[in-house]
Amino acid sequence: MRLPLNINKKVIAKKSLGQNFIYCNKFLNRLSDKIVSNYNTDIIEIGPGTGSLTEYLTRKKFNKLILIEKDFQLSNNLNQKYLNEKNIEVHNKDALTFDLSNLSKNKEVIIVGNLPFNISSQLLINWISFNKWPPFYKKMYLMFQKELGKRIISKNNNKSYGRLSILTQSRCDIKELLEAPASIFTPKPKVDGIVLEFTPIDTFKNVDLEKLKLILKTAFKNRRKKIKNSLGEYSIFFDDLEIKEDMRPENIDVKKYCSLAKKVN
Repeated sequence: MRLPLNINKKVIAKKSLGQNFIYCNKFLNRLSDKIVSNYNTDIIEIGPGTGSLTEYLTRKKFNKLILIEKDFQLSNNLNQKYLNEKNIEVHNKDALTFDLSNLSKNKEVIIVGNLPFNISSQLLINWISFNKWPPFYKKMYLMFQKELGKRIISKNNNKSYGRLSILTQSRCDIKELLEAPASIFTPKPKVDGIVLEFTPIDTFKNVDLEKLKLILKTAFKNRRKKIKNSLGEYSIFFDDLEIKEDMRPENIDVKKYCSLAKKVN
């Protein structure tokens, strides 16, 4: 028998941890419906907080549910609630430094998280930077600040297209699932959120991610510069890749950036 979770809407969110809890059952139900799992799936939930989404996840098909919560008190509350559930684990860990790849040897792993807006991009970079690719997970369902989410899915020739767009799209197919109005969060943030689905791809698995990161850092350091100036040291490869010197960084698509990274020694 599960114990009731000894928390409610009066829980004081910690600004230092970027906590914004979701209590809107309508939204949680819609999000849960978007998350695909089966009885072989290990679900890793990042930042379950007060356990609102967790409760919906426990109703889904899964092999194991693994909760990663940095807040000691909230982690303890969750641990107490699911103490008698053999297929639910609670880890009082910081997702930024904790290696998720060691949590499950299962072939069916998904990551789910209402990520703290202040560290969401750092977490995403960590989870797309595993040396072994495709990685240990099959999908990720993650919440971001809406503006950041739009940057992640942006295509070339748009102002919102940049380093994070290219890095992420070189590793995953990305789909927009749900917009999350600020009103569903407690405390209410100043911005809306968005949930994205990430499916790892192997199209560019032979690209050295560190080389790609270096090229992108150089290119977007001054995004208004033409690449003949910002990426001049790589200009000997431009013709082969059909890259024009008068282009700006946001004009070059993911495939060409990856091709350029493969040519660099």
